[in-house]
Amino acid sequence: MSKGLPKRSEDYSLWYNELVKKADLAENSAVRGCMVIKPYGYSIWEKMQAEIDRMFKETGHTNAYFPLFIPKSYLSKEADHVDGFAKECAVVTHYRLKNDEDGNGVVVDPDAKLEEELIVRPTSETIIWSTYKNWVQSYRDLPIMVNQWANVVRWEMRTRFFLRTTEFLWQEGHTAHATKQEAIDESIQMMNVYASFAEDFMAVPVVKGIKSESERFAGAIETYCIEALMQDGKALQAGTSHFLGQNFAKAFDVKFANREGGQDYVWGTSWGVSTRLMGALIMAHSDDQGLVLPPKLAPIQVVIVPIYKGEDQLNAIIDKADGIIKSLRAVGISVKFDGRDTYKPGYKFAEWELKGVPVRIAIGPKDMENNSIEIARRDTGVKETFSLEEDLTAKIQGLMDEIQNAIYKKAQDFRIENTRSVETYDEFKEVLENEGGFISAHWDGTAETEEKIKNETKATIRCIPIDAVAEEGKCIYTGKPSKVRALFAKAY
Repeated sequence: MSKGLPKRSEDYSLWYNELVKKADLAENSAVRGCMVIKPYGYSIWEKMQAEIDRMFKETGHTNAYFPLFIPKSYLSKEADHVDGFAKECAVVTHYRLKNDEDGNGVVVDPDAKLEEELIVRPTSETIIWSTYKNWVQSYRDLPIMVNQWANVVRWEMRTRFFLRTTEFLWQEGHTAHATKQEAIDESIQMMNVYASFAEDFMAVPVVKGIKSESERFAGAIETYCIEALMQDGKALQAGTSHFLGQNFAKAFDVKFANREGGQDYVWGTSWGVSTRLMGALIMAHSDDQGLVLPPKLAPIQVVIVPIYKGEDQLNAIIDKADGIIKSLRAVGISVKFDGRDTYKPGYKFAEWELKGVPVRIAIGPKDMENNSIEIARRDTGVKETFSLEEDLTAKIQGLMDEIQNAIYKKAQDFRIENTRSVETYDEFKEVLENEGGFISAHWDGTAETEEKIKNETKATIRCIPIDAVAEEGKCIYTGKPSKVRALFAKAY
């Protein structure tokens, strides 16, 4: 097949958009700003979802579901929260349509105006905390450790597959605690869960950190995050976890009888990752030939392509492949036999390369004679002939681990090579313009300085790294004293 992919080096944005479409991950919807996630793309998201959900349950969380619609008055109760989301909200004003009297289809029935408008959820803190008021009376009711898998709507003018769409899929965790420290510990724990998933399953190295006040979630006291670096040198926020303090508990009057017999407000957290992770997965690893998927998240880990002339040869190969498929599936490896007779082997090789299948096995007449197969790795393109006298299952299991680790190391090496420390603003601008990547620089801690740097360079503070070492220095912009470096980058 002719892939027709642009080169990353020539037009990274176009390469990304074309890869998403040609690899059958997603396509534009008839609804402006929204996308259709196609079966192959959704199968990757399902694998992500399954692993993240397992990690949540291992840390004591359970799933629930809350309404899609939020009364407008709820959003007004927490001032910072409404300021943060007001410009992105889709609003339901009527509950009925009627036939147009002029025969031009249907129109909104003006007599069906809602008494109070409903917001299509941009995030669920308000509806969930209004519910928690009914769930919490005593310290015995705490903690509440709830997550929901849902869709949300944030009205976007400029969209990009997976990274920024008007409607997107995500999970949002919302927990309630009796003490401040429990809530802080929960926020940090979930940041660490996200980091473990990104690194262990997505093979994407991340920086764990704390957001600056300007970048903090609307209504939070502190926002913890994981930041990843894409191949074009831009950062991508891959997950956030928020310590909400008692802000939402006070807004919705969620109190509890504490152990001392008094009344106190509940301490809260919220945390989430979305289908932006799909964008991170694509941009962190893929190449000019197509997707490169880590084996742990690949819907198809091994594809078997027969090379044959005539039905007799095909049937013999099918018999041989059946044994291979059974042995691999028995140890949990997903396998597809591509027996389509409408495409030649070369077309199939290119298609599965485009779709990022980690391992390809080819079986032809000579392989049948020699009791061997050809194994090709997607990440390196290396091919080898393997004798079926040996343990193929152990070989493929080992390859899965090797590929997973190799993809991670490649991304990690790239991040290390593209993380630079600077001491002056001129050096900062030069690196940002010519090199990109993460830039570690002293900052005076003020929102004013942060805003000026952003306006002049389009670079934002991605985070203050959790492992940042206290260090005396001078802000690159103002020259004022600074005790720690911030991590800057241009970002998606």
